[in-house]
Amino acid sequence: MQPELASRARPPITLIDTEAETLFELALASRPGSSMAAELLLQELDRAETYEKDEVPPHVATMLSHVVFLDERTGDRHEVQLVYPGDADAELHRISVLTPIGAALIGMPRGASIDWPNRSGAYRRLRVLEVRQPGARP
Repeated sequence: MQPELASRARPPITLIDTEAETLFELALASRPGSSMAAELLLQELDRAETYEKDEVPPHVATMLSHVVFLDERTGDRHEVQLVYPGDADAELHRISVLTPIGAALIGMPRGASIDWPNRSGAYRRLRVLEVRQPGARP
């Protein structure tokens, strides 16, 4: 299944250049086993603006960021940390960037919304409420 996102609202996203390279390699390697998430991530990487780490504002979701977001369909508020697949742990709210939600959040700035498919392909609007970088106080 290759989700089509062209007609859906997608805000500009910003990535750290070195993270983007790592994520690109990860998504390519993961395509056979998790095609939906890998394809979503590749689509996002393709449209992202990349910068050196010190040029990316702290209110942009990067790897290891803590992100508070709202599912506007359900009204549910979630807080997660974006991690690589090997560090994912649902009990600790660490979600892999190689999941649909992880691919949606990476590169998103605080205040932005995106229409995004869940694992079953149904779309929902996610809004980033807060981004905290590793080591920042809540």
